[in-house]
Amino acid sequence: MLSFVVAFPQIDPIAIEIGPLAIRWYALAYIAGILLGWRYAIILVERGPAVTTREAIDDFIVWVTLGIILGGRLGYVFFYKPGYYLSHPLEAFYVWQGGMSFHGGLVGVLLAVYLFARQRGVPVLALGDIVASVVPIGLFFGRIANFINAELYGRPGDVPWAMVFPGGGPWPRHPSQLYEAALEGLVLLAVMAVFNHRTSWRTQPGRIGGVFLAGYAVARIVSELFREPDAHLGFLLAGTTMGQLLSLPMLAIGLYLIVSGASRPPLPGTPGA
Repeated sequence: MLSFVVAFPQIDPIAIEIGPLAIRWYALAYIAGILLGWRYAIILVERGPAVTTREAIDDFIVWVTLGIILGGRLGYVFFYKPGYYLSHPLEAFYVWQGGMSFHGGLVGVLLAVYLFARQRGVPVLALGDIVASVVPIGLFFGRIANFINAELYGRPGDVPWAMVFPGGGPWPRHPSQLYEAALEGLVLLAVMAVFNHRTSWRTQPGRIGGVFLAGYAVARIVSELFREPDAHLGFLLAGTTMGQLLSLPMLAIGLYLIVSGASRPPLPGTPGA
């Protein structure tokens, strides 16, 4: 191990405190991700095929917010601590104590997309493509908040940028939250933007959503190689982590959507359709 490591920046998890009111960076990360994702989704709607309207996207924000929060919390309860919450069922509602799952949030968002699209008569896969394109924004801010909270830190390592995290013992560790912010956030956002500029991909519903699912799965599987597994779960099948196992179905579904979408008819109103 190196004797010199980068000092962990001691940032107060509470961003704003006014009397009894305390607003945490984690909450601000969710707000920033949702608001910026909403604005980007409007841009995609205005520039892309006539899938839906700006007004519909405005209405959809409430649906997707509920999907993120409820799905993320329930996913954490069922994927990561089912035994504990079975014994303490009321604590499943204590969201202020932390504990959110991306994969659970994904299921919640997919359900919101399906229900909203059916209600408004919008193509489900086309709306899913728009949502998938903006999700990396929220992932970036969420991982930065994980870093500020000194949670979900990495495994011990001897890289020059290793840090000693509060609660992580005396060992220098990979700042895996920053790896995830880069891969799941910035890199995946850039990849999605590239495919959104390819007309054939934008007009064949499901393909861009497939890029997100496959891209996130690869980014998460790679990031988990440096991230400390949850203490109560440890390593699972063949040395994998829960995050990696949950990402495998995403990879398979994403590849299926990419391949099957190539033969899918273009959206109505697309030139040549």
